[in-house]
Amino acid sequence: MKLLDALKWRYATKKMNGEVVPQEKLDYILEAARLSPSSSGLQPYQIFVISNKELLEKIKAVSFDQSQITDASHLLVFAAWDSYSLERIEAVFNKTVQERGLPLDAMDAYKERLWSMYEPLGHEWHANHAAKQAYISFGIALAAAAEQNVDATPIEGFLPPELDKILELNKQGLKSVVLLPLGYRDETADWLVNLKKVRTSIDKFVTYIS
Repeated sequence: MKLLDALKWRYATKKMNGEVVPQEKLDYILEAARLSPSSSGLQPYQIFVISNKELLEKIKAVSFDQSQITDASHLLVFAAWDSYSLERIEAVFNKTVQERGLPLDAMDAYKERLWSMYEPLGHEWHANHAAKQAYISFGIALAAAAEQNVDATPIEGFLPPELDKILELNKQGLKSVVLLPLGYRDETADWLVNLKKVRTSIDKFVTYIS
């Protein structure tokens, strides 16, 4: 399926039927998310793939009882770093230069310049910036799911501090950002499935400045 056709096909699925997404499709979506760009290549986020029914019930309880959480095949939880640190940045850059076969100090000047910009901005800015990077990956995962004819529902309606406790994300220096249930639409029970997709017209959405 071509990308634009896939995006016209997809919608925020309101009711899923519990059918399992094949592993190869799940792997494709996760690989697309992994290949997503991020600021300075830091990838300051992780994805948790959850299919345990007991755990999904707990997550549903802190997600305003949205049925997609438990009716989905898999739930993707995008969790971002709670803050940047010199150690975290160094770990990424060291891996980069090693895999590229460069001297270990090849990125030292850039690393020091980056940290000198980030450090004074504080933990709140760090967490927000990392979350924005996670959203880029999230958007690509959403498009990849559509390309694979897998339904997905972007969910911000949940209680992050409660979810962080359930998954013990604080122990890993992470904060939950956004959820993405993956599965297949229940065409007999989803009130949104046959409604027209409505978006801002291209002439109002795009402004050309020459």
